[in-house]
Amino acid sequence: MPGDLVVPGGARGVVLFAHGSGSGRLSPRNRYVAGALNEAGLGTLLFDLLTPEEETVRAKVFDIGLLTERLLERTAWVREQPATAGLPIGYFGASTGAAAALAAAAEPGNPVAAIVSRGGRPDLAAEKLAAVRAPTLLVVGGRDPAVLRMNEEAQRRLNAESRLSVVPGATHLFEEPGALEIVADQAGDWFTGHFSTIRR
Repeated sequence: MPGDLVVPGGARGVVLFAHGSGSGRLSPRNRYVAGALNEAGLGTLLFDLLTPEEETVRAKVFDIGLLTERLLERTAWVREQPATAGLPIGYFGASTGAAAALAAAAEPGNPVAAIVSRGGRPDLAAEKLAAVRAPTLLVVGGRDPAVLRMNEEAQRRLNAESRLSVVPGATHLFEEPGALEIVADQAGDWFTGHFSTIRR
């Protein structure tokens, strides 16, 4: 499946994007965040978790096991590429993609250094949360009460370092002026801060 890998010179790490339901590698929100991370000196990989045919099947869209498997495959691929081999790896997940990111990070031997969830559905990976070891930032819109409750419950289940950030006035898609910029800034700080502690 197609993907877009961007690795700035001297990159301090690489972030794999796991998109939400009904989205893909061309998501304008994820591409905006990826651009901001590139400017901060981080590599990014945006890719499709599902084929066009699979995207039309609702059961596939919410098949966290399948999405997790695809993310793990891309993680292995990134670790083998000359431009990214040896770099710390992070996950940026949105909606259902956040559940896949958390579930993938919980897999033994998967060296994920940091996770950021934007408007995520961590409840869909509830049975995996206790096994997550990567520092996790949960970003939720202040006007997204149902998802906020899900993230509060998920944070209680996490044993790893975690922080819940509520963006005032933002709804689920962070479409309000300045909301996505806050997400990008917080994600950049979270990834660069935790990547810097990884010995290479």
